[in-house]
Amino acid sequence: MFKQIIAMFSSRSVAGISLFLALTLVGGVEGTIGVNYGTLADNLPPPRKVAKFLMESTVVSHVRLFNANPEFLRAFAHTSIAVTVTVPNDQIPDLTRLNFAQQWVQDYIQPHSPATNIVRILVGNEVISTANKLLIVSLVPAMQTLQTALVAASLDGRIQVSTPHSLGILSNSSPPSTGKFRQGYDTHVLKPLLSFLRDTNSPFMVNPYPFFDCSPDTLDFALFRPNAGMFDENTELFYTNMLDAQLDAVFSAMKLLGFDDLEIVIAETGWPSMGDPTQVGVDAESAAEYNGNLMRHVTSGVGTPLMPNRTFETYIFALFNEDLKPGPTCERYFGLFRPDMTPVYDIGIVRPTVAAAANIQLATFLLEMILSQHPNPSAYAART
Repeated sequence: MFKQIIAMFSSRSVAGISLFLALTLVGGVEGTIGVNYGTLADNLPPPRKVAKFLMESTVVSHVRLFNANPEFLRAFAHTSIAVTVTVPNDQIPDLTRLNFAQQWVQDYIQPHSPATNIVRILVGNEVISTANKLLIVSLVPAMQTLQTALVAASLDGRIQVSTPHSLGILSNSSPPSTGKFRQGYDTHVLKPLLSFLRDTNSPFMVNPYPFFDCSPDTLDFALFRPNAGMFDENTELFYTNMLDAQLDAVFSAMKLLGFDDLEIVIAETGWPSMGDPTQVGVDAESAAEYNGNLMRHVTSGVGTPLMPNRTFETYIFALFNEDLKPGPTCERYFGLFRPDMTPVYDIGIVRPTVAAAANIQLATFLLEMILSQHPNPSAYAART
């Protein structure tokens, strides 16, 4: 029985080892897997412990923070993990002033770089979807001013400036070839934003969530399962999963404005492991299926029908379950890990050596339990 137990737990590690090799062999930063490190919880471990765990025990190489908290930036010093920080939405109007931008860089970036590998600053999050006119008109000027401040500090070669968007920026998305940005925002906001990204060699960042767009009829399509797929008659291309369709809709919108040469980064995507009874596919099995298939897909080099032969820098939402997040139940259960840093489900995030050690430890514990309860432990052990 001991051999059977070891074999059972070893087989669970095969997927993790395969994924680890895939992540290791894909060249360049584009194929890397990151996590969104949200902190809307009252039970999370200290940042230094989290940084050490990610560095030593997981395949995660990139982390996105939703602020620029110095405690968190210090925690990731000397870990080599690439860190993305965020300027909160409410600071965007102030960031249009050069003196504010320079002071922000001086306070939040310069004390930590290069010890902490800060690679990108995001100006807000899903700003256009807020419908806040002041934030929207300030977005591109704030990005430009922040870039000027980075140049003055000689950090522009090390740190990119971008901003993530929800798919609400699209007015059309199906079929993917008809994707286009919302009228008004396309020429007045997104075209100058895309020009800025091209000039600074920075990516266009989006937050695609198949979970929020799926129904019982499209669940298989969202989870990368075998399904009937979707045919785009305009391009005669076939789609086997919803994420590809969402990304290609964004690509089509960018192409309409003449910016199909820019890289696309998946700033957020994920799947909850728990939710309300009325929601589709809210369980740990579906979450493991989506995120596991996601990781394999974006690092495979297959790309999408309109963007073949490429990988995507991808940030899974989220690192932890966050018990203080408002909204429906699912919002608090997007985490890959519980606050005690045990996996909610196994998708190969934990390094194979760590997972194998944990499996052997568990198998040993189970064997000891069996032997302790058997009337003749030595005879039982001999039979196994």
